[in-house]
Amino acid sequence: MAKRFLTVLAVAVLMCSVALLGLSGAAEQKAPDVIQLQAKLWKEHTKGPVEFHHKKHQDEYKIKCDQCHHDYKDGKNTWKEGDEVKKCMDCHNEPTIKGEKKLSPDKQKLNLKLAYHENCQGCHKELKKKDKAKYGKIPTTCIKCHTKSKK
Repeated sequence: MAKRFLTVLAVAVLMCSVALLGLSGAAEQKAPDVIQLQAKLWKEHTKGPVEFHHKKHQDEYKIKCDQCHHDYKDGKNTWKEGDEVKKCMDCHNEPTIKGEKKLSPDKQKLNLKLAYHENCQGCHKELKKKDKAKYGKIPTTCIKCHTKSKK
């Protein structure tokens, strides 16, 4: 009887260990090194896709995940590492391309183009302002990010 109990206990401990290892791995999310930003929100694009070097921003530039990934509740970003990573257009799904700055403030927050530009271009402009010698070459214009025109 004791031998059977120990066998069942050993199997239970093994199963729990495997489950815990699986859960710890699920918290770590692996993003591709380079992500091509070209939303399917628009049928046609006026500019080419943007290559976002995720690994470089994370490893070399030490940008924290919650600088880009967010989930706002009561004006605070409650997103934390390990939370689900959604595509920007899952929430920023307002499609206006021309005249987007004439939208109401609520619609502007949902506009995908403004969200990308505010987050990416805004960060780059701030860095240039802080240290032009160090960050002078980071892209802030259309052609520097949208490297290939879509024709």
